[in-house]
Amino acid sequence: MEKQTKMKEEIIKDIIRNPVIPVFYHDDVNTCIQILKSCYEGGIRVFEFVNRGNEAEQNFKALRNYKEEHFPDLRLGIGTIMHADDADRFIELGADFLVSPIFSECVASSANKNNILWIPGCMTPTEIAEAQLAGCTFVKLFPGETLGPGFLKSIKPIFPKLRFMPTGGVDCTEESINKWFEAGVSAVGLGSKLFVKVGGNYEYGQIAESCSKLLTWAKREV
Repeated sequence: MEKQTKMKEEIIKDIIRNPVIPVFYHDDVNTCIQILKSCYEGGIRVFEFVNRGNEAEQNFKALRNYKEEHFPDLRLGIGTIMHADDADRFIELGADFLVSPIFSECVASSANKNNILWIPGCMTPTEIAEAQLAGCTFVKLFPGETLGPGFLKSIKPIFPKLRFMPTGGVDCTEESINKWFEAGVSAVGLGSKLFVKVGGNYEYGQIAESCSKLLTWAKREV
């Protein structure tokens, strides 16, 4: 248990040091691997694959194996965890951390049982307080585009010990990144706005370049 606690603390430190987290899913495993590679080339060291499709489990396994062989310093988490069974399954598959769009007592119980970092999605001060009481130290502000940096500025003083990460509402611009970090986030999650397509195909070089720029803007002294 002590080893797991230390690992959880190390993952939090890695997120703070590398505060841009791509959030991605695709049915095609080769596309998933190419996206992971392009993000890593751009400096990404924390990546969230999401449990949103029929191939989520198989593709996560493939990404986990690929990262173990090629990117051992990458933290690979799993998102859109809604139920304890999903949490237990992906923990068994080697997820480094869990992310949810909601707060759920059953997922909290699974995360605490396994002593793994869980970042629940919260939209109200009440949900944030419930997450804190359940032992969470990192909270996802979701949906970020609805809440905005102003929301965090307003509520952060009453949750001084929590760290926050918005998903949604984060643009690939220096202005957007600065607004969120000035509001007090510790990291940002980006999905479709990061994964540029031209003619229906992902622009892997552009994605890598965007990741590099985002990290330059987001990294703060810690």
